[in-house]
Amino acid sequence: MRPRFLFPTALVAGMLMTSFEAQAAPVDTLREFVRDVKSGHAQFTQTVTSPDGAKKKSSSGSFDFARPNRFRFAYVKPFEQTIVADGEKVWIYDRDLNQVSSRRIGNALGATPAALLAGGSLDQDFDLANLPAKDGLEWAEARPKAKDGAFQSVRVGFRGKDLAALEIIDSFGQQSLLRFDVFAANAPVPAEAFRFTPPAGADVIEQ
Repeated sequence: MRPRFLFPTALVAGMLMTSFEAQAAPVDTLREFVRDVKSGHAQFTQTVTSPDGAKKKSSSGSFDFARPNRFRFAYVKPFEQTIVADGEKVWIYDRDLNQVSSRRIGNALGATPAALLAGGSLDQDFDLANLPAKDGLEWAEARPKAKDGAFQSVRVGFRGKDLAALEIIDSFGQQSLLRFDVFAANAPVPAEAFRFTPPAGADVIEQ
């Protein structure tokens, strides 16, 4: 009678192995992204949800990056704000307030979501895990190894090999979901995109 159980047992084992291999893909895709994609461009929409899920705010704009440590988020709706990392500093410009803040990039990036996109120390700064597929995307989770940071985790969604979404949970439980539209991997980005000069008359705050 024992041989009757050999095939089902082998089948179940094979299914488990196949499932495990499939689950490994998102983290592998994230590692490949950090290793192989040196620059990129996309349009994005961002939705910020309060910890209780009751309040939501939406914004949109464009995103560019080039390794190492250069990126640009240009928000255009509902108000204009620009965040630029030039390799040495991170600049944040609020046009309505005519205010600029800056800090050294070593203090600004670290184990942050921006470091996932523009940095290169993935396994050094983050604990990685595979998540179930959701919304048609494959998801990998990165949790900072440093426990005193500004966020709990970031989930990276891929459509095939293409970056499609970031879901960021900050230290207060607030969620920010960024969805990227037609991400262009390794697209050439002009060096001028990562240069920032404070506008005349702007209030500049060095941190």
